Amino acid sequence: MDLNQLTLPSKDVAKSVAFYKKLGLNLIVDSIPRYARFECPNGQSTFSLHHSAEFSTDSGIWVYFELNKLDSTVNSLIEQGVVFDELPNDKEWGWRESRLKDPDGHQLILYHAGEYRKNPPWRVEMET
Repeated sequence: MDLNQLTLPSKDVAKSVAFYKKLGLNLIVDSIPRYARFECPNGQSTFSLHHSAEFSTDSGIWVYFELNKLDSTVNSLIEQGVVFDELPNDKEWGWRESRLKDPDGHQLILYHAGEYRKNPPWRVEMET
């Protein structure tokens, strides 16, 4: 099994598409104003938006996008006018993270975890 797709609701898909393109995602399906799908520049994952007039952004869902060059990417995005709630900083679990919200208020985390992403020192052994 592999996680392929994550879809978020959006009140203004066109506005959100511009935002996610600025973050570096590649638009692959353009059905604005009702739907848009992106592919991540690395890997096989896709990410989409669907129009919804009403939804809650306090669902507890956080979307993580991993970057190899977190600090320089965040600096570049700030120069382009993207507002961050938290600048890159090291977390106690070994990841470096920066937090922001998309135009619909969804919590996004840009991060770099390196080896700790799948192999932290506290990783449990897989059952066979």
